[in-house]
Amino acid sequence: MLTVQKFGGSSLASAERIKAAAALTAEAAARGDGVVVVLSAEGDSTDRLIDRAHELSESPSERELSALLSTGELKSAALTAIRLEATGVPAVSLSGRQAGIRTDGVYGNARIEDIDTARIMRELYAGKVVTVAGFQGISSEDDVTTLGRGGSDTTAVALSAALHADRCEIYSDVDGVYTADPRLVENAVRLESIDYLSMLKLSRAGSQVLHSRAVETAMIRRVPVVLLSSFKRGGGTFLCGDAEKSPPLCGITRDAETGMVTLVGRAVGEPELAAMQDVLKRAGICVTAAVLGDGEASVRVGKEEQNIALRLLHGQFFG
Repeated sequence: MLTVQKFGGSSLASAERIKAAAALTAEAAARGDGVVVVLSAEGDSTDRLIDRAHELSESPSERELSALLSTGELKSAALTAIRLEATGVPAVSLSGRQAGIRTDGVYGNARIEDIDTARIMRELYAGKVVTVAGFQGISSEDDVTTLGRGGSDTTAVALSAALHADRCEIYSDVDGVYTADPRLVENAVRLESIDYLSMLKLSRAGSQVLHSRAVETAMIRRVPVVLLSSFKRGGGTFLCGDAEKSPPLCGITRDAETGMVTLVGRAVGEPELAAMQDVLKRAGICVTAAVLGDGEASVRVGKEEQNIALRLLHGQFFG
């Protein structure tokens, strides 16, 4: 069995968190799985690197920013390999280039075009866990590129597809997909499963559980993905291709930049959009736009009222 794991920045924010992540990888390796681990930069290190670049230049080039920002993931991959080897698990860290990840030449927002898995397979056959720096690749000009927001998610799913992995595990500080962001809505409920299309709609509408590019790749390549927490065991949400395995209403999310609050699910239609507007009107919240799509309904409210609207609407549809 081949497993691809991905750990986000919050899962790598300290030596103790890296040890906890490496322990999950070691458990998979102990079961006899081949394991490839994709790592994000630890904590807020990417933001710190951007700040440092702007201390030195008002307008650093996108090429040099990509080279700079790629170092955060390289650090995480090496530190994770070091921890694994310290616990008796053979491991090797690879950059995006060493992992064979080829992209277009759009610095800062590159797209993966191809993955040559030869090096990764060679290391797996040698009995090693392979830790890969996420968020990055190499262009046809042999320049380092970065994949933009959520790039490590995309790396993990794309590698899973290229390697024909049996399972792609995405670890973060949330143990799956909830009916709303549990950090904003106390009574949000975790979903056991959600179909690719509903997950894609939630991601595009503002959910930060899994980036939309990663969901697109999973949907097109039918990658088996499970969203888990590195902070606690159990739980998780499976992504699947069968819409009937998703609840009629999957969740509600918000886009902080646009002020939109969006309800997603195959049962969403005109009655749900009307109910959204009615609930907010009765609460004295002004709706400045209302949009109905296939399986999704959105309303725009003032940004200062967005979280209140999110909680009210979650209560309306999810109790």
